[in-house]
Amino acid sequence: MHISPHIVSDVMTHTVVAVGRDASFRDIVKLLQQWKVSALPVLEGEGRVIGVVSEADLLLKEEFRDSDPDRFTQLRRLSDLAKAGGMTAADLMSAPAVTIRPDATLAHAARVMTQRHVKRLPVVSDEGLLEGVVSRADLLKIFLRDDEEIAEEVRKEILAPLFPAAQEPVRVEVSDGVVTLTGRVGDTSLVPIVARLVRSVEGVVDVDMALSGGTRARNPG
Repeated sequence: MHISPHIVSDVMTHTVVAVGRDASFRDIVKLLQQWKVSALPVLEGEGRVIGVVSEADLLLKEEFRDSDPDRFTQLRRLSDLAKAGGMTAADLMSAPAVTIRPDATLAHAARVMTQRHVKRLPVVSDEGLLEGVVSRADLLKIFLRDDEEIAEEVRKEILAPLFPAAQEPVRVEVSDGVVTLTGRVGDTSLVPIVARLVRSVEGVVDVDMALSGGTRARNPG
C-alpha cells in the first residue's frame, strides 16, 4: 500500500535568492524587501549553504541601538550582541544552517520547522548545494489538493486493498478536505486502520466514519 508520495521537492520554491558571505547589511535588507521573504541562505563556493540570515538577525541591530545591557544580559545574549554589531552576512547569519533534503517528507519538514522555530528551510543536495527553499506556506499547499483527487486515492490505495471482495463498495465523499466514508464492511476490526490510513493521506483535513459491520445480502430478484 503506497500513500501520497509527496516530498519537499514537490512543493518547494526552485527560484531562490541568496547572498554571499560578504553581502552588506543594507544589501540584505534590500533583497528581503524586494523578494518579500523573511530570510536568505548564505552561500559560498559553488553554492554550498553555510548559514541563513533572517529578519530576526537584522533586527538585533535596532534592538540594541540605544540600550546599555547589564553584565547578565551581555553574558546571556553574547551571540545576539555580536550580531547587533555585524556588517556582513557572515557576521549576521545563523550557522550552521538548518536545512532539509529534497526527498524529505512534508511531515518531516514541518517537524523540523516547528522544533527549530524557523519559517523556511534551504533545500540542499547531498553535497550541501542549494536546490531551493521550502516555507510554511509551501507545506500548506498540500491542503489545496482537489477533493476528487483525494477521494480517488482513498478508493484505490486504501479501500480496494483492504476490502477487495466487498459486495458493496464503501462510499467516499470529500468536501473541503473532509473525508466521509459510509457503507458496510465485513471486518469491523479494520475500521480504525482505515481511519488512520485516510488521515495519513496528504490534503485530508478530517475523517468522518460511518461504517457498519456485515454486508447486505444481494437481492436475487
